[in-house]
Amino acid sequence: MMDTATAATITAAHISEFKKIAGDDFVFADEETLDHYGRDQTEDLHYLPEVVIKPRTAEEISAILRICHEHHIPVTPRGAGTGLSGGALPHLGGVVLSTERMNSILQIDERNLQVTTEPGVITEILQNTVKEKGLFYPPDPASRGSCFIGGNISENSGGPKAVKYGVVKDYVLNLEMVLPTGEIIWTGANVLKNSTGYNLTQLVVGSEGTLGIVTKIVLRLIPHPKFDLLMLVPFCSLEQAGEAVSAIFRGGFTPSAMELVEINALRIVSRMVESSAVPVTDDTQAHLIIEVDGNDMDVLMKEMEAIGELLTQYDIGDIYFADDAQQKAELWKLRRKVAEAVKLDGYTIEEDTVVPRAELPALIRGVKEVGARHNFAVVCYGHAGDGNLHIRIKKEGVPNSHGHPAMTAALRELFELVHQLGGTISGEHGIGLIQKPYMDIVFRETQIRLMRDIKKCFDPHHILNAGKIFS
Repeated sequence: MMDTATAATITAAHISEFKKIAGDDFVFADEETLDHYGRDQTEDLHYLPEVVIKPRTAEEISAILRICHEHHIPVTPRGAGTGLSGGALPHLGGVVLSTERMNSILQIDERNLQVTTEPGVITEILQNTVKEKGLFYPPDPASRGSCFIGGNISENSGGPKAVKYGVVKDYVLNLEMVLPTGEIIWTGANVLKNSTGYNLTQLVVGSEGTLGIVTKIVLRLIPHPKFDLLMLVPFCSLEQAGEAVSAIFRGGFTPSAMELVEINALRIVSRMVESSAVPVTDDTQAHLIIEVDGNDMDVLMKEMEAIGELLTQYDIGDIYFADDAQQKAELWKLRRKVAEAVKLDGYTIEEDTVVPRAELPALIRGVKEVGARHNFAVVCYGHAGDGNLHIRIKKEGVPNSHGHPAMTAALRELFELVHQLGGTISGEHGIGLIQKPYMDIVFRETQIRLMRDIKKCFDPHHILNAGKIFS
């Protein structure tokens, strides 16, 4: 589907200027390239840009943005295109500016436990590179094998490790970025404490590419834990699985990961990857994947035993302990493939809700009730340890929620429930195009006005990722 809004026309003269800046080989207007960059992983949406540019340096981006600013040409920043809220969709046409050539890890500072990287580095490559030096960058979204660190900055990504270690914002020290006007700035300093003026760094993290294009990133690192243990707990009740999450934390435990996967999602992903690693029985409704990590194996073993004992108060099946690295990898492979598998199975609409942990059972129950009232199938999975539930929806003949009145009504009901439970409408996927119609549920007009004013200050001509988050 195409948006009715139109962009300023890009002329042959503009194309010529872009080629002078980035080089003939890195400016594209052919049908195949435009088609590819007109999509990300959001539902089944498709919007064609007029041109795709792949710059290599901040200076090239600066020159491109100066032209676009002067001529009011919309620019959509793009990383790997793994986003789920439409943040990288060029719904106004114009320029798609891809950071894929900015893919170097510039420096690993072992003395200060920092890494400086360009935005086009794949997250898993960054993690593996610092791990070789005994260091750890914890945020690990499900798409870590393909997503870019720059996109993670834009969305303030999390992943399974967030429950213990936090999300992207907790590791960003400083950013080099190009403003929509073409100016190049650093947002902060490479230090652990900084109360020098407004915190521009944290303002940019999670801003979905609407305030500037990040070209260098300074991240703090921590020592990599030596050991980890993983167990799988089958629950006969989906709600009890949600209840157990809060109970584990109240019991004094802080797992390094705690993931909930509904049994229907597990059935789908197990078929896709042809795996029997997870037992699927008729009396099981959900599994919790629980991981602990640290530097003392004896302590971890005792912690796992205590968590297992705590869970005996619930209606659970036999607890499965992963015995070796291969079994752990197989379990994590299944968890990380869930989103891809259920989408291929027709669950094309994904929501990314988050509530206080103790409210997970009420959210799960409410999700099922909303699905029943509006006649759609739904599966749930996600980062239960921090209350972040991913909700995948399948409704016959409705591949997209965006612009569909019936789905809009259903999702508004769902998000109002989330708000009543003290939560919000996106934990780590962002607002983009998809969640934009529901911002009034969680914010009053005063808050939206402040956000608009910030956007205008950074981007007076409203060219950069325009129409995302709010109109």
